[in-house]
Amino acid sequence: MKRFLVGGSVRDEMLGLPVQDRDYVVVGADPAQMLREGFKPVGADFPVFLHPETHEEHALARTERKTGPGYKGFSFHAAPDVTLEDDLKRRDLTINAMARAEDGTLIDPHGGERDLRAGVLRHVSEAFAEDPVRILRVARFAARFAFAVAPETFELMKRMVQAGEADALVPERVWQELSRGLMEKAPSRMVAVLRECGALERILPELDAWYTASVAPERLAARLDHAAATGADLPVRFALLVLDLAPKAAAGLAGRVNAPGECRDLAAAAIRERELLARPALDAESTLGLLERCDIFRRPERLGRLVAVAVSDAHSHSAERCVPEAELARALQEARAVDAGAIAREFPEDIPGAIRRARLAAIASLQTPTGH
Repeated sequence: MKRFLVGGSVRDEMLGLPVQDRDYVVVGADPAQMLREGFKPVGADFPVFLHPETHEEHALARTERKTGPGYKGFSFHAAPDVTLEDDLKRRDLTINAMARAEDGTLIDPHGGERDLRAGVLRHVSEAFAEDPVRILRVARFAARFAFAVAPETFELMKRMVQAGEADALVPERVWQELSRGLMEKAPSRMVAVLRECGALERILPELDAWYTASVAPERLAARLDHAAATGADLPVRFALLVLDLAPKAAAGLAGRVNAPGECRDLAAAAIRERELLARPALDAESTLGLLERCDIFRRPERLGRLVAVAVSDAHSHSAERCVPEAELARALQEARAVDAGAIAREFPEDIPGAIRRARLAAIASLQTPTGH
């Protein structure tokens, strides 16, 4: 029984990046032997085990065979006679198909080190075409590393899309890869790769239609990458992705990929309030209306996110500034300080109206006569 460090941990180590998780392939063993060695089984689809002390993932070397459409249509074969080379051959990209032996020897049968140095994403074999999730993974890796996609890999991805493989992707997997890609350092690369291979039209048709009609598509790239450079969180980046869409189209896209609630809500608010947030200053009525419509009294964290969307949007238009977050935060603080209980006792016949007038006065007190 031999074990080899494989996949992303080898790749990231060679790039000088922090290694988050170490995954191993075990050759020459079967499940019974792994159990005797104290490994804990996990996973139902193929034999994966956790090391009894380090809890690092160890998978038996395996091969796989396509049995149906989509990413679930596979059968796996794991046995002591499956070699490391057999296991590496089934992987997606050459940079992910390297292994390191326990003595430090690099096993690289598909030229992963060469492609890593050249900054190229290249598929290992034609078996790449059997799993449509790999289209999304290539786009995500392009966003992470800013690597080029090898021409032959692009052509294979295009053929996969044309064959309908992308249509078999389920929302959960699309969102998993899309959300991870949005959080990479160059999320615009993910969108560009998906569009170039034709997958964007299949999985995010609303965004693809906008691209087709847009007169300045480069603004999407500018605002997404600005958000990444400033460390924006996922709801902000998703809102920026769909910011140019009509509200109904954005909601349709979010629903198709099962985006989380805060991503959907922030996107809807950012689209609706886009023009208002682009102003360098707001009067008291506009400020209070924004806080009310966006449910910021209950969700104060949404304020910073909305301004982050506005800042990246302004950057993409080369605008000098947008509404300052500090001013909105002060307005929110003053409005929340209004004693609703005291007002309710004083004006029992019109409690909501009285509270709103008090909040409006509190916000107005912060603003100078030239504040609009």
